[in-house]
Amino acid sequence: MLASLRSRLERLETPGETHVLNRVPLGHAAADAALRGGLATGAMHEVFAQGRQSGAATGLVVGFAGRLSPRRPLVWVRQDFCEIESGALSMSGLSELGFDPRLMVSVRAFNVDTALRSTADALACDAVGTVVLEVWGEARQFDLVASRKLTLAAQASGVSCLVLRVAAEPQPSTAETRWIVQAARSPPARSLGPEMSWCAWGAPVFDAQLVRNRHGPVGQWIMEWKCDERLFSEPAPYPQPVAAAPVHRSHQAATRALQRRVG
Repeated sequence: MLASLRSRLERLETPGETHVLNRVPLGHAAADAALRGGLATGAMHEVFAQGRQSGAATGLVVGFAGRLSPRRPLVWVRQDFCEIESGALSMSGLSELGFDPRLMVSVRAFNVDTALRSTADALACDAVGTVVLEVWGEARQFDLVASRKLTLAAQASGVSCLVLRVAAEPQPSTAETRWIVQAARSPPARSLGPEMSWCAWGAPVFDAQLVRNRHGPVGQWIMEWKCDERLFSEPAPYPQPVAAAPVHRSHQAATRALQRRVG
C-alpha cells in the first residue's frame, strides 16, 4: 500500500503524468489559452487574496464553481474564523452571481484540522460537483502533505476542489493552478443609461493573476463575470463621458480668452 501511494505521488509530481484532465472553458479567451482549454476538473485549485479582498476572492471562487459543476451540489467548508473576518455567505449574493443557492451545502468547521477532514470526506463523494475549502490566515496544517491528500481525493472521485486562502502567503502545494485575485473597476450597467449610472450595479470584474499553472504559462487578466450566461469574458471598453465643446466659439478662441484672464 505504501509503495502504491508513493507511485501515485510520483505521478502527481512529474510533468509527464498520465492522469488525463478534463477541462471546462472559463469563457475568457486568453485565460483559456493559458489553461490549455480551461479549468481542470477533478483537480485542486488555489485562490489567494488579501484580507480586504475577501469579497472579490469569494466571487471568483463562485464563478469557478459555476463553471466546473453548474448543476451539481457544491459543498462549502468554512473555518469558523472566516465568518468573523469576512461575514456569512449570502444566499441572495450567490443567486445574483448566477449560482443556485439550493445546490450549496455549507459546513462550518471549528478549526483548520476539522476543515481539512471535512473537505477530504466531501471529496470522496462522487455525487458532489465541487468542494470549496475556505481558511483564513496562515495555517501550518495546510502543508504539502495536506494538499497532496486533497489532490489524490479529487482525482479519485473526479470532484473538483477549490481552496480559498485569505490573508495568507502561498506555500508549496500540489495545486493544478494558483490564482491571486483582487477586485477590478466595474463600470456601471449600460442598460440604465448614463443619467442613471450613479445607482447602477455593474458586472463583477476581477484582476486575476495566474501564478501557478502545472500545464502551461502563467498570466494576468481582467476578467468580467457574466452572471446570466455564467461565463467569464474580457470586459468591453467603457468610454468616459467627455464635456461637449462650446458651440458659440472655437477651441482656439476659448484658449485665448483663458490666457488673457490668467495674464
